[in-house]
Amino acid sequence: MSTFKITGGHTLNGEITPQGAKNEALQVICAVLLTKEKVKISNIPDIRDVNKLIDLLGSLGVEITKQGKGVFTFQADNIDLDYLKSDTFRDDGSALRGSVMILGPLLARFGYVCMPKPGGDKIGRRRLDTHFTGFKKLGAEFDFDFKENFYTLSAKELKGTYLHLEEASVTGTANIIMAAVFAKGETTIYNAACEPYIQQLCLLLNEMGANISGIGSNLLKINGVESLHGATHRILPDMIEIGSFIGMAAMTGSELLIKDVRYDMLGIIPDSFRKLGIKIDHIGDDIFIPAQQNYQIESFIDGSIMTIADAIWPGLTPDLLSVFLVVATQAKGSVLIHQKMFESRLFFVDKLIDMGAQIILCDPHRATVIGLDKTIRLRATTMNSPDIRAGMALLIAAMSAEGTSIIHNIEQIDRGYENIDLRLNKLGAKIERINY
Repeated sequence: MSTFKITGGHTLNGEITPQGAKNEALQVICAVLLTKEKVKISNIPDIRDVNKLIDLLGSLGVEITKQGKGVFTFQADNIDLDYLKSDTFRDDGSALRGSVMILGPLLARFGYVCMPKPGGDKIGRRRLDTHFTGFKKLGAEFDFDFKENFYTLSAKELKGTYLHLEEASVTGTANIIMAAVFAKGETTIYNAACEPYIQQLCLLLNEMGANISGIGSNLLKINGVESLHGATHRILPDMIEIGSFIGMAAMTGSELLIKDVRYDMLGIIPDSFRKLGIKIDHIGDDIFIPAQQNYQIESFIDGSIMTIADAIWPGLTPDLLSVFLVVATQAKGSVLIHQKMFESRLFFVDKLIDMGAQIILCDPHRATVIGLDKTIRLRATTMNSPDIRAGMALLIAAMSAEGTSIIHNIEQIDRGYENIDLRLNKLGAKIERINY
């Protein structure tokens, strides 16, 4: 167990480079299971969830070689499917939400896969129906042992088909894409997720020899191929970390240069922060946040309260709503934060209220924030990190607060942010990691 001790009130200054995208890494690393040849992936973030997945692939028989910081080669030419039936895999697979991404590639390549119900953040219901409905329509047989919480999929042959997804699930779309690359004939996926993570996965698969068109849209066509070969791929910078740094700079009144952000892949994230009054300068492929003593939330044209809501891409990613909420607590004006996708993700606001924030939790999906305009600073407190994104929001709050705050259960933050304390301390933050 580890804890952060944060001394608030320190401004940041300097430049920081975002890590590789966690959500993309979990997908493209699993894609290596589709070929016997070597796949080289760079910009892999050194975070707990990704490292656990890499270890899981190693246990499955994938030959893994680290070639430098964030650079690995993977060769899945000697897969041990018996590992899937082991008690070790039950423990490893159930502890990691990202383990679900091995289903599509193993089903496609070997016609069989099984796994325990995966873990992950406790942010509400996170159904896997989209994954399994897609596999079944491709011709797989599906079984779920309720007593053991264990899934099994098998197929002598997958066949291309038309799929209209009930929800534009990112991981569901990724899993179905990887299953469909070897399916006989053409697979059409409508209402597909089209996040940059999915685009990157499709680009990698095409580099490996797949035939995928419609990349970047919600209508994908996949013509099955016989086999895939090796490739080289670089993971995008993490848009969630970039958004976190923008919010952190605003809350602490800091001047910050965020380097190499792939601005063209950030969607409406920068403009959404601008709606909170945060100044953002786009310089080359960098983002510069000037020091601001105050920032004012915009209103809609008719004068009604601003609403910041998550949506499927190209809408605002739900992973940043926690950051938007905490940043709004020190803005001038009011905003309605509407978290549509996960009904438990706003439950961390009680910790912000304890710090002095003015927040009305309307229901599990909506919270109204009355900004304090930095006239009343948040006060330090002791709290627990409930999940990755709320943990980062609480860290931002603590960095801006008066006094010294304690955040327990920071393993949640470590799941998604690489050495965040060390990186922020170099910019002027005062964060002490205490290991028990």
